[in-house]
Amino acid sequence: MSARPFNVLFLCTHNSARSVIAEAILNKVGAGKFAAHSAGSHPSGRVNPHALTLLATLGHDTAAFRSKSWDEFAKPGAPPLDFVFTVCDDAAGEVCPVWPGQPMTAHWGVPDPSRAKGTEAEIAAAFNETYRTLGARIGAFAALPLATLRGLSLQEKLRDIGRLKA
Repeated sequence: MSARPFNVLFLCTHNSARSVIAEAILNKVGAGKFAAHSAGSHPSGRVNPHALTLLATLGHDTAAFRSKSWDEFAKPGAPPLDFVFTVCDDAAGEVCPVWPGQPMTAHWGVPDPSRAKGTEAEIAAAFNETYRTLGARIGAFAALPLATLRGLSLQEKLRDIGRLKA
C-alpha cells in the first residue's frame, strides 16, 4: 500500500461538470486512500451551476471547485499522479500531456449533462444520472485491492470499470 494517498486526476474537456463530479465523489468515498483532482483540456473557466447545486445537495463541500487546465498537473511541483481517467469522449480522443511517473489511465466516458435540454427537472435528471454512473464506477475503483493488483491486471480492471452502468 502507498504511504501517501493515491493521486487521481479526472479529465474532461471543459472541467465544468463530469470531471468535477467525479473529483467530489472520489474525495468523499475514498477519503484517506485517494486524493482526487479534476482538470480540462480546454477549461471553461467556471464550474457548471447545476453540478454545484447537485453536489451541495448531496453533502459535498463545493467551495474549492474551480475549472482548471490539465497543464497544472504536468508542471513541476504538481502532485505525482497514480491514475488518470477521462470521463468524456472529447478528452479521450485528444493527445494528453506526458504525465511524470506514467500513471495508469482509462476512459470512463459518460454523456455530458451540460448538454441536456428541457425543463429544470429534465436537466437535473441528466446531472443525477451522471452522478449515479460515476458513483458506481468510482465505488468499484475505490474497492479494488490496489495493493495486490499490478500492471495489466489492474489496467484491465480499470477498463472494465469504464463499462459499468449505474
